[in-house]
Amino acid sequence: MKQPSAITLCEVGLRDGLQNEAVLLPTEEKLSLLRGLIDAGFKVIEVGSFMHPKAVPQMADTDQLFRQIGEVPGVELRALIPNLRGVQRAIDCGCKKVKLNVSASTQHNLKNLNMTPQQSVAGFAPCVEAATAAGVEISGSISMPFASIWEGVTPVETVEGIIEAYLAVGIDEISLSDASGMATPKQVENLCSHVLQKYPTARWWLHFHNTRGMAMANMIAAMDAGMTQFDTSFGGLGGCPFVPGAAGNISTEDVVHLCDESGIETGIDITKVMELSRKLQELLGHGMESYVLRAGRSSDLIAAHQE
Repeated sequence: MKQPSAITLCEVGLRDGLQNEAVLLPTEEKLSLLRGLIDAGFKVIEVGSFMHPKAVPQMADTDQLFRQIGEVPGVELRALIPNLRGVQRAIDCGCKKVKLNVSASTQHNLKNLNMTPQQSVAGFAPCVEAATAAGVEISGSISMPFASIWEGVTPVETVEGIIEAYLAVGIDEISLSDASGMATPKQVENLCSHVLQKYPTARWWLHFHNTRGMAMANMIAAMDAGMTQFDTSFGGLGGCPFVPGAAGNISTEDVVHLCDESGIETGIDITKVMELSRKLQELLGHGMESYVLRAGRSSDLIAAHQE
């Protein structure tokens, strides 16, 4: 399939990136980064999560961030939630979009929640009811829909069961999240093509980790299949505390650079994102997993050598 002329990126670094960091950034620094991301052109941003502060202390100020930033016209500010309590926190602080998550690894889900993935999703019905009643949009995420360290390749029937469970409780925006970083391009293209055809009313996001250097190839495969919405993280920050050796998310700068060089519109100003990543690098005190941040844009290097 021909690649799209435009794609939409959701910046997840403030949540998926910072939740794995030992350094706890002050709320004002997070707010400055958030405003910078809005200025760079992002129309969808994952601000944080409403997980319990003791479990994820890096996200303890998510409520405060939403209260301080307020509503931004034309920009969707979302947060990850674990349960009904998360919905209530979102309502209280003015968050208008939340996302639930379940693992496609049955063994993983049973170990952590003593439920199958389908049972977990069925239990989300009260969350959907509460969010809908309060005018809060709700979406769902499926972790490890491609493969897991417990079962290997995830059967497509397992993924279908979770998708149908989400649809049954009224959630039709679904993210396929390669949290284990085990997906391969052919597998991605096959699954994406399949769900696009089988579930035409659903809206899809793809979320790739670069654990084995496959994230960019997987993203291109997803685009070839017809997907147009992707999560990225500035500086390539992120990881998964439950997956051995897990690396960060696909780098925002690297994706925007690919798109800029390929004629695919993102609406994102790469120079502003790179400035934010450099600022974050200083705040966290370590390097970033971003090729473009280290090597620079191809167009800049060509221009420099032509002078």
